[in-house]
Amino acid sequence: MSRAGRVADAFRAVFGRACAGVWSAPGRVNLLGEHTDYNGGSVLPLALPLRTWAAAAPRADGLLRLHSALFPGEPVEVAAAGLAPGAVRGWAAYPAGVAWALRRAGYGTGGADVHVETDVPLGAGLSSSAALEVAVALALTGAVEREADRLVLARLVREAEHAFAGVPCGIMDQAAAACCTTGHVLHLRTRDLALRQVPFDPVAHGLRLLVVDTGVAHALRDGAYAARRAGCEAGARALGVRLLCDLDPGQLDGALGALDEPLRPLVRHVVTEEERVGRAVARLEAGDPRSVGGLLTAGHASLRDDFAVSCAELDLAVAAALRAGALGARMTGGGFGGSAVVLAEEAAAGRVGREVAAAFAAAGHRPPRVLPVEPGDGARRDL
Repeated sequence: MSRAGRVADAFRAVFGRACAGVWSAPGRVNLLGEHTDYNGGSVLPLALPLRTWAAAAPRADGLLRLHSALFPGEPVEVAAAGLAPGAVRGWAAYPAGVAWALRRAGYGTGGADVHVETDVPLGAGLSSSAALEVAVALALTGAVEREADRLVLARLVREAEHAFAGVPCGIMDQAAAACCTTGHVLHLRTRDLALRQVPFDPVAHGLRLLVVDTGVAHALRDGAYAARRAGCEAGARALGVRLLCDLDPGQLDGALGALDEPLRPLVRHVVTEEERVGRAVARLEAGDPRSVGGLLTAGHASLRDDFAVSCAELDLAVAAALRAGALGARMTGGGFGGSAVVLAEEAAAGRVGREVAAAFAAAGHRPPRVLPVEPGDGARRDL
């Protein structure tokens, strides 16, 4: 039986009736472009094989009942019409926020039963929250046969995460979950939400892309993420630009001299990271993915030294991968834990995984999870 079929069976076991369908959305890994999305810059995410599934069926009584395989017990129940920020706590705040945002936008999904399951590890920097939100958005609209543009849904579920989960995230994660396609990275220009699919097929070029889950859970609600964002906004104000990515790289040195010291490294990271994304797109479109490796490594150094969002385990994973011959490696996601992404020749991929595992064992860290990945599908209906 397919995973969607098992999710449908689980829905029936929880709610005592059949679902209207099963929808899913992927986790994502960001190849390049970190902390640029809320600064008007560009990002290069790709969809992972790890997914979140949502089975749903509408209700006529206006109740929203939410159940997760990760948090067994009775469904969380709330009146759909009474949804408001702060009304739901814990994991259910994410799908409840999606229902709230859809109702505010006029989609009128009303009451529903929803059951969710996931393969995306929580806190690993692989966007488990966006996968959940987008899957639930598709399920709630699909269950009542309402169609919605994928980018519109991405914007709505980002609004939900801001209001209900208290995470001031950019648009990258939700757009990646909604819009990625197999064999491509999504080049998303966040200032105007222009997007295009850029070919990226590592296997066809004799390469492997590895995700290293360090096992260190990150928490973006603890204030560190918000503090970085506030610093970027302060830097933009001080420089008289609307968004940091409005700053031309040729102006960077002069701009840094006009800033107070705490803001300089934040601005330097954002401007140079935006430049790295542009170079990566040009190299991928020229059919030269190998040369992107050095950009990944430079991006990690910038995130570690300037933006200060790495951690010892991420630094160790990157260093061990490079020592084993990887073409490039960097932390991915918001930081403070989570995962690293590694680009390696096919012949070196096994050695990279072993070297990273050995380095973690020698340092006394819990074993990392090393997952080979290929760019996959975005959100879809599975049943």
